[in-house]
Amino acid sequence: MIRIPAVAGAFYESDPEKLKEQIKECFLHPLGPGKVPSIPSQKPSQRDNMFFIVPHAGYMYSGPVAAHAYYYLAQEGKPDTVIILGPNHTGLGSFVSIWLKGKWRTPLGEVDVDEDVAMELVRLSGIIDIDERAHLYEHSVEVQVPFLQYLFGSEFKIVPIVIMMQTTDVAEMLADSIYKVIEMNEKKKDIVVIASSDLNHYEPHDRTIEKDNLAIAEIEKLDYKGLFKVVEEKDVTACGYAPIMTVLLLAKKFGKKPYVLKHATSGDTSGDKSSVVGYLSVRFGD
Repeated sequence: MIRIPAVAGAFYESDPEKLKEQIKECFLHPLGPGKVPSIPSQKPSQRDNMFFIVPHAGYMYSGPVAAHAYYYLAQEGKPDTVIILGPNHTGLGSFVSIWLKGKWRTPLGEVDVDEDVAMELVRLSGIIDIDERAHLYEHSVEVQVPFLQYLFGSEFKIVPIVIMMQTTDVAEMLADSIYKVIEMNEKKKDIVVIASSDLNHYEPHDRTIEKDNLAIAEIEKLDYKGLFKVVEEKDVTACGYAPIMTVLLLAKKFGKKPYVLKHATSGDTSGDKSSVVGYLSVRFGD
């Protein structure tokens, strides 16, 4: 079973060489980290940064912000498995949908889905359905994969999950099941979790920064209920707040602290600040 890319040629380049150059430019962009990361020949014995928040818009808009998270991920070497949590923009599929097995294809090649980890999450969570429909046209997970391939080739696996029902209960159940999988896995796989989300949508730059900062304040406190309250009551239109809540819970469980790497908007990259989307990169480490 191969998942065909839905947004290649739109959100990112469809030609492999152009795509590699596009990702490289995200790292070198003035809003990016400023250099391409080097992958260590030997991984640290213990990974520091296990969880990340990464934006998922077109690379021309959010790529430089996303590059900050991938810079830190790269510095600690290739993970065995990356669980990618994204929101469900399409409305297809179940409340929480996983792509169980097979491969995901991008212009940079194919990546295996970690069926063992995926099946364990289905078994432990009680809320995750095996449902490929939710993934067929969804971009929130897909846009993370070429960045990972650029850094690590195809020598890693992914677990794609998209969330339609974005509640605190869902985040709690997902975090509990992911925690158990990380702690219980007999092979001691090196697992990283990415929460794929943009922040406030389609308001002027200054207003978006103001709203984003309300959400960022809760993220910095690891307060998932506070984030949910801000999203609901202050109309902060972050699209992936359930993925973010899930990694906030995981960070608490593993004793990790939040480090905001970069916050910007599409206006910072496009120059048009009349109606923008907010982007945030965060690492959770020691």
